[in-house]
Amino acid sequence: MRDLSTDPAWQEKDLGLPLPDSIHACSVSLPTWSSVIGYEEKREKVIKRMRLGYPRFFRHPSVERLFEEAHKEVASEGEVVYVLPTRNSVQRAHRWVERVSKTAARISSFHGLQALIVSAKAAGDAESYWRFSGEIISSRQAQDFLDGKLREGDMSDKVVRTLCRYSKGDPGYSFVFSTGMSAVTAVLRALPGVSDGRKTLQLEFPYVDCLKVQKHFGAGVVYLNEAEGESFDEALMRIRQGEFGAVFTEVPSNPLLRTVDVERVAEACSQGDTPFVIDDSASGLYNVDALRYADVMTGSLTKWVSGAGDVMAGMAAIRPESRFAADLKRSLAEDSAETSPLYIGDAEALIANIKGYAGRMHSINSSGRKLAEWLDSHPAVAKVWYPGLNHREHYDLIKRDKGGYGGLISFVLKNTKRTGRVYDALRLNKGPSFGTPFTLVCPYVMLAHYHETEWTDACGVPTQLLRVSCGLEPINQIKQAFEDAFAEGLK
Repeated sequence: MRDLSTDPAWQEKDLGLPLPDSIHACSVSLPTWSSVIGYEEKREKVIKRMRLGYPRFFRHPSVERLFEEAHKEVASEGEVVYVLPTRNSVQRAHRWVERVSKTAARISSFHGLQALIVSAKAAGDAESYWRFSGEIISSRQAQDFLDGKLREGDMSDKVVRTLCRYSKGDPGYSFVFSTGMSAVTAVLRALPGVSDGRKTLQLEFPYVDCLKVQKHFGAGVVYLNEAEGESFDEALMRIRQGEFGAVFTEVPSNPLLRTVDVERVAEACSQGDTPFVIDDSASGLYNVDALRYADVMTGSLTKWVSGAGDVMAGMAAIRPESRFAADLKRSLAEDSAETSPLYIGDAEALIANIKGYAGRMHSINSSGRKLAEWLDSHPAVAKVWYPGLNHREHYDLIKRDKGGYGGLISFVLKNTKRTGRVYDALRLNKGPSFGTPFTLVCPYVMLAHYHETEWTDACGVPTQLLRVSCGLEPINQIKQAFEDAFAEGLK
């Protein structure tokens, strides 16, 4: 197991994840292999053509204008402004940036929002807080501000009640946030052991920012790449001994879509008096019930739950019987209301999108399984990762009776040198994120880990891996797109 608190491979660097092309979109098209490389290397030819991107990494034009307006009013030349949603969020950002950058920063109220003003020297650290904490201003909120129509009010309770129809959770122990990452940050902040200085343990290769949050805002993180064999046994022993402030994992992991033996982990966590945190973003609460084993679950509502790619939100839910429930509930209730609340305009959009959730997932689960099985048997494909094919017995422990194995699939070709040509030939939408109504393909490692591919290869995550998010197109149409791309790209 690796302690990433001092690992140079995880020192600060730009791990930008730009992500459909509507006024409040969460995605952007990177249609060719060269455009992916151009984005990662910040080539002007690519960057200047990007109008939108993933909100934590590429500021929406409305958010950019909001920052510019704030700068005119509260900052001086040479200073940089970041607008945050609440007094709590800006105060936390202020303390963190000053500590990390070792330079002074200041705070100013800005017409109902909050501005963090930093020197150019500290701008990179302020950018990191914005990106990785997830405590950001949404494009809807920014546009309403610019239009003079910034709205008061809170619909979080209605969102929670709507979500609990699917999760079967207790609305009194469920909370929504402005983003999925702000939900993760809030949970980390709420963990007593982390506050006491104990490191967290990450099981299985995760979405990169889940590690970043633990590294930046926790007490350090120990990482076990593959939770099996002797290394897993050792990790369980250390959990039972109470070494860690919490154990984090994803069900399934992203992008390898592996599922840890949650039953053994939960048992060890109980013996070691250690909170067990499970993130269900890759599958969604329609498919899995993480609280069968977790003390607290987190999840992005931006992806499968919304299903439209036009709104950001996140969720955290506590198992009421958990011995940590009271402390977690108190802290998460405060953070969801006073640090990173879901803006009322985003709440309305999310509620409208959720209406189609069950029908979408029924279709996507079916397509995902059929596409995974087809790719697994295809002569051009070397390996497929999919919850219904790998570690299925572990996934089934938390799969809901009406749930499925989701719409995310990862695979590599036998001829990896032709991956770029196959990617270019695909007549499908191409770019980061997942959970959109259209099928979306991305070269995951190239986008999330472009500057550390040696490390990801060593972790068993191939540089040439392609990740597929199944959409609502007919499955035969999706298959044909891949068959045509294989024929053209491999000839």
